[in-house]
Amino acid sequence: MNQGGNRDSVKEHLLSESIWIRILYMVLFWLAGHLVIAMVILIAVLQGVLVLFTGQPNLSLQEFSLALNRYLYQMANFLTFNSETKPFPFSDWPSAGHAEVTDSRDS
Repeated sequence: MNQGGNRDSVKEHLLSESIWIRILYMVLFWLAGHLVIAMVILIAVLQGVLVLFTGQPNLSLQEFSLALNRYLYQMANFLTFNSETKPFPFSDWPSAGHAEVTDSRDS
């Protein structure tokens, strides 16, 4: 095996500006992911309280949390190199329509 060629390849990757920029984005999205997870937990607690008092979850919070879940999915795909598309704010915010949220009153 050619050791010199291997070292040149590693050196080329280590000096690649695009890889370092991607790593920077990955760190930023990792931090953003922790913030989003905290928001999801807060929404879960709030929805639980709302269900205790009103008997049903808040539809607007359901829709927003569905979008947050999709955002987390997009971030995870980017962080694990399954996607080259950077999540919001570099692409559109994931949407959640009324039809996609399960209405607990229907069951």
